[in-house]
Amino acid sequence: MNGFRVAHGHERAEASMVEAFSKIPTAIISDNLSRLVAAGPTVRPMHREGSLAGTAVTVKTRPGDNLLIHKAADMVQPGDVIVVDAGGDLTNALIGELIISHARTRGCVGFVVNGAVRDMDVISADTFPVYGAGVNHRGPYKDGPGEVNVPISLDGMIIEPGDIIIGDMDGVLCVPKADAARVLKLARAQEEKERSIQKAIQLSAWDRTWVDETLKAKGCAGV
Repeated sequence: MNGFRVAHGHERAEASMVEAFSKIPTAIISDNLSRLVAAGPTVRPMHREGSLAGTAVTVKTRPGDNLLIHKAADMVQPGDVIVVDAGGDLTNALIGELIISHARTRGCVGFVVNGAVRDMDVISADTFPVYGAGVNHRGPYKDGPGEVNVPISLDGMIIEPGDIIIGDMDGVLCVPKADAARVLKLARAQEEKERSIQKAIQLSAWDRTWVDETLKAKGCAGV
């Protein structure tokens, strides 16, 4: 039934591609996704430190209910990230220490939840990646409906099952698996460009003429 279903058999992004993106900061990846497809400021890192790289197992659930998140935790394979569209509602926490521990034993490498989490004393002391929109001690219901492994959206960021999920302390984003090779090439080129700029900065040789040229072109007075 549409709205209450579990899908199977999605194609995951190649592990080598996930590994390649894991070495690149989210800011650089985001710049090469037109700055349009990151989850924005709502979903933030809740863990102490560390980065996230894996493939998406997606969950769409009604606010306050985590039944389908539990199903996803039973389905994950090593290298998967559970990504939950709960509409940003913070009324009830959707994940906590127990479900996180269970998913980790199955090889889950992180959670991304557009909703609330709890057990922050455990989450915030750990390096296991957990991203959420807020914190609430009040627990969830387990009634459904919801869906697993369907397209979802987090603050306008579309995520298909099997897409690449990358996170660091700046936030989290999705690289569509169909576009991953192109984005990786662009991101690597930007990394090289920024390394060159850093060297120029250390030598006091960074060409800054573009600042005044841009201001003049836009009609800024006093330049």
